[in-house]
Amino acid sequence: MKIWQRSRELVKIVYQLTASFPKNEQYGLISQINRSAVSILSNIAEGAGRSTKQDFNRFLDIAISSAFELESQLIISADLGFATNEKIENTIKELNEIQKMIRGFKKNLKSNV
Repeated sequence: MKIWQRSRELVKIVYQLTASFPKNEQYGLISQINRSAVSILSNIAEGAGRSTKQDFNRFLDIAISSAFELESQLIISADLGFATNEKIENTIKELNEIQKMIRGFKKNLKSNV
């Protein structure tokens, strides 16, 4: 699935981004950001493995929630100056594309139920 592949790439981007954050954020914002990114990917995968479209849709809801959580955390990181605005903005742009893809996939699932 393309949304799973893009989400997998996003995890890589996010981990590379947070590697440059201050080390004292290791168990704070870094951990939260990385977990949110992995949660998007994991919930898409778990939903795909479910037997009904309704179950899949529920996991896509969780994935989109994690995506919005990640977006908020990235904005906080920019506010705190943990990375350049350009890096944060590029990551958020990719995240926004994934959010759109998830919404579109959810809409497609509902129309095929």
